[in-house]
Amino acid sequence: MSTAPKHSTTRPIEPRGPLDLTLSVPGSKSITNRALVAAALAEGESRLEGALESDDTRALREALGQLGVTIHAGDGARKLGSSGSASATRSTGWTVRGCGGRLTAPAATLEVGNAGTPMRFLAAICTLADGASVLDGSERMRERPIGDLVRALEALGAEIELLQPTNCPPLRTSGGGLAGGRAEIDASRSSQYVSGILLAAPYAVRDCELVLQDGLIVSRPYVDLTIDVMTAFGAEASWTGDGRGLRVSAGRTYLGRHYDIEGDASSAAYPLCAAAICGGRVRIVGLPGHSRQSDMALVELLEQMGCAVERRDDSLELRGPTQGLQSLGTVDMNAMPDAVMAYAVLALFANGPTRIENVANLRIKETDRLAALETELGRLGARVSSGDDWLEVRPGPLHGAEIATYDDHRMAMAFSLAGLRIPGIAIQDPDCVSKSWPGYFDSFDLW
Repeated sequence: MSTAPKHSTTRPIEPRGPLDLTLSVPGSKSITNRALVAAALAEGESRLEGALESDDTRALREALGQLGVTIHAGDGARKLGSSGSASATRSTGWTVRGCGGRLTAPAATLEVGNAGTPMRFLAAICTLADGASVLDGSERMRERPIGDLVRALEALGAEIELLQPTNCPPLRTSGGGLAGGRAEIDASRSSQYVSGILLAAPYAVRDCELVLQDGLIVSRPYVDLTIDVMTAFGAEASWTGDGRGLRVSAGRTYLGRHYDIEGDASSAAYPLCAAAICGGRVRIVGLPGHSRQSDMALVELLEQMGCAVERRDDSLELRGPTQGLQSLGTVDMNAMPDAVMAYAVLALFANGPTRIENVANLRIKETDRLAALETELGRLGARVSSGDDWLEVRPGPLHGAEIATYDDHRMAMAFSLAGLRIPGIAIQDPDCVSKSWPGYFDSFDLW
């Protein structure tokens, strides 16, 4: 686990009663990053409405600018928050002038900080540049594996060098394009390896086929989301008939278009879990009730725990349980990894133990999230244990504590939920939420 950083600020959380809340959440980070890559590579101009303005998306946008793509994001941001409160995190629109797949080699290293999605996506699309690119990131990024992605790209004709002997960034790609063809990929650690290759593959010389090693992929719904975005921009990508691989047609490249980005299901997990913990109701506007985003699967778990859910075309409403939160026992959360943090905190208030399984990839996120959860949930009085790919939470007598966040936005947002019911909780380094929801605590204070 990454060492908890020194913190300059601490935010106390005040407990509160049942919620009565209508709010917007930031634009989907997953969709914003995918649509931004497609628009950048497209022929012609695109307009991305509702794009997320955050550290992660800014890192990708700035890197694409270094690669010769013109992106205008200076027209302000729509105010977000609860019941009309302010939290400027969702842009009114970005204009992207696509490069037609002709990226220019950057003059300087592409620095992505701790932004995992930009690192994986850029590793793939920089192979299309007309010269060499070097990608680097934070100290933690230099601990996050990327070798499986590099080996698959090399099988498709890329020249890439890992610049340290750890299977992790930094890396250097020679550019010059992708030949295409067939490659096997180990996607058991991250679906982002697959999504990165898919996004670049329409510009390969030949069709690309990716074969999943042992037929396995973590967080498969994120790949489905990638295919949806690619198709919307005119590319042709699909699963193979047996579901153990994917194909992308060469030459079916992206075309600029107007594209609306819906609210972020991963961000919505926090107010939804807040209503489940506190009771009352929360309505998320701008998030379709039947969205295909991966973390929407959390809503089904909350229903099974006793919450009532109403799904509409443009919103989602949840009411907390009337009989208390029912433990579901063992839950497989492989398909919704970004919801694990909120769900693990929610488990503190269930009527029995909760075991979260099949989430090994959480150990290579912004921090080792399983270790961080075990430490901080234990600090609140729960009995917690973890293994390579699981976490078990047994509720116990709970008490307040100061929570370390490990420079991880989801740790800060998730543990703020515990403070809704437990007096004496304070969150260290609350500004780390800027990675995905810069105005989170402005909104949270009004819940």
